[in-house]
Amino acid sequence: MVDRAASDAAPRSSPVRHALWWAADYLYAARRQFAVLSLPWSIGRPRPLPASWRQGDPALPEVYLVPGVYEHWTFLRPLGDVLAAAGHRVRVVHGLGVNRRSIPDTADRLERVLADTPPPRAGVVLVAHSKGGLIGKHVLVTSGAAVEAARAATSGEDPTDAAAAATPRTGTRPLGLLGLVAVATPFAGARRARIFVDPSIRAFLPDDETIVMLGRETSINGRIVSIFGPFDPHIPEGSALDGATNIAVPAAGHFRVLASPATHRAVLDGISLLGRPDDG
Repeated sequence: MVDRAASDAAPRSSPVRHALWWAADYLYAARRQFAVLSLPWSIGRPRPLPASWRQGDPALPEVYLVPGVYEHWTFLRPLGDVLAAAGHRVRVVHGLGVNRRSIPDTADRLERVLADTPPPRAGVVLVAHSKGGLIGKHVLVTSGAAVEAARAATSGEDPTDAAAAATPRTGTRPLGLLGLVAVATPFAGARRARIFVDPSIRAFLPDDETIVMLGRETSINGRIVSIFGPFDPHIPEGSALDGATNIAVPAAGHFRVLASPATHRAVLDGISLLGRPDDG
């Protein structure tokens, strides 16, 4: 796949503008963190999804939202609402809390959830933020989707169908995975993780074992759409991924980029790109 740029020009950057973007980014993140307290919620049971998320057009891929570190799935509710309004059925993986488990452990949990759910005819697309994109890529690799998509591309077959038909070694049926749309994901790691002592953050170091392994697995990059803005205070390395569809949007920040209509359009475009030709 190829790089794409948003039609709107990215805002010019400067140290002062960067400082303002950084402040606005954390204000947005703080507001979204409090969303976990909003109704409806229940004690002792998974928080119910919005009713509109359970409906949708069966001809469109189903979407699983995968949040970033220290993010409950409610952090991504505005994005989920946009996807549901566009006709996608939206799901989450309950029981992740604020997503502090390791990337491999969380990927295993996501893969088990997908394996326990019959895949829809139109397939499944993972839509993720930050760490969620690494979790999503891990699932694409361990599920066999990466191997099957690469094999199909080499032999002139359809990599979309091949990825969706991949069956994990521990499963008995395909997961239906079409690919991953990732927003602000540190695919190459983030060197600023060194200033933290929290293992959940240090897991993003460029030399972390999982980051290195995922970096080596390039065969699945063609099934990934990476979306990012002109300035991300958490990922100075950037989120561009070789071999993926890279979409730059004119929305700065690691968190606030999620609120941009340009990002929402890019996510919808990314899902469409990953879908089967007759799904659009």
